[in-house]
Amino acid sequence: MAEKARIFYVNYYGQPPFKHSLEAPGTAELLELDPQASRSEIDTILRTAVGYQISSGVNDIPAEYRADAALLARTPELLLVSTVGAGYDTVDVAACTQAGVLVVNQAGGANAQAVAEHSLGMMLALARHMPQADRDMRRIPNLSRHHYTGQNTQHKTVGLIGFGNVGRRLARLCIDGLQMQVLVHDTRGEPAGLAEHGVQWAEFDTLLSTADYVVVCCALTEATRSLIGAAQFAAMKRSAYFINTARGGIHDESALLQALEAGQLAGAGIDVWDVEPPPCDHPLLQRHDVLATPHIAGATVESREQAAIGAAEQILTILRGERPPRLLNPDAWPAFEARYRARFGRGLERD
Repeated sequence: MAEKARIFYVNYYGQPPFKHSLEAPGTAELLELDPQASRSEIDTILRTAVGYQISSGVNDIPAEYRADAALLARTPELLLVSTVGAGYDTVDVAACTQAGVLVVNQAGGANAQAVAEHSLGMMLALARHMPQADRDMRRIPNLSRHHYTGQNTQHKTVGLIGFGNVGRRLARLCIDGLQMQVLVHDTRGEPAGLAEHGVQWAEFDTLLSTADYVVVCCALTEATRSLIGAAQFAAMKRSAYFINTARGGIHDESALLQALEAGQLAGAGIDVWDVEPPPCDHPLLQRHDVLATPHIAGATVESREQAAIGAAEQILTILRGERPPRLLNPDAWPAFEARYRARFGRGLERD
């Protein structure tokens, strides 16, 4: 029997369907790398593994096990790194490309519906002051319901920063369910076919100054890191709500706090943080106009199962010598091909 390809993980590999789908064909096995194990046990796994299933959350992975140049030097057989989710903050893609290691994520929309629903839920909850009412009912006797008069979301304007799988689904929910006007801006430029989705392109400044809800739907990249700071919050309407269910680091937390303190915004819904989970004494968590969740927008039973199965399928695709559908570094393919041939003694499958 041919040797099984060894795929390892640290702390977290996703949902059980990942392990089942990966190991069912009998060509691969999933191994846990315990950071507390002996150096010899750890080195054995790193030295022989061909794949790494890595968490997308930087706080889930000890620094020495993030997929960077230092780890790649310890994994001479490694051919692929697969992230559990759409994010790849735990992976140095450039270092992997240089080493001939493929990097794939689960950005094909497995959790897009969950994130879109969570974003819409935050919009509705903020507009109707649900967080404040919930907290106050638990501590204030005989409170007046008139203090929590909110606003309808119907016919309002939502500005989406990014228009990928999440943005498109959120736009459809807003248009079909609430007859909202949807403005879109993307740092990569205007996507084709916006009219088919019933949305309008807007320059960044126009979107910020026009939207009743500004929702971040883009990935964290060098172009989007610190995209929204003091100047951008100041440009928004004082009645606007800011929502980020994408990635921490896209908005400046200190600038958001200052904007809320100054009354420049009506409120914010934040699911992603610079440090996750944020400390309980985080200033934003002390405010009644902030709806906070601990990076759970994409965390549903359905989305995690779909992402787990998709991740396993991509790994098996690579092990067969075929190009995976969600390849983040296609420039690594030539070097990967040579390394694949050396490792398995056969060439890649051709289209």
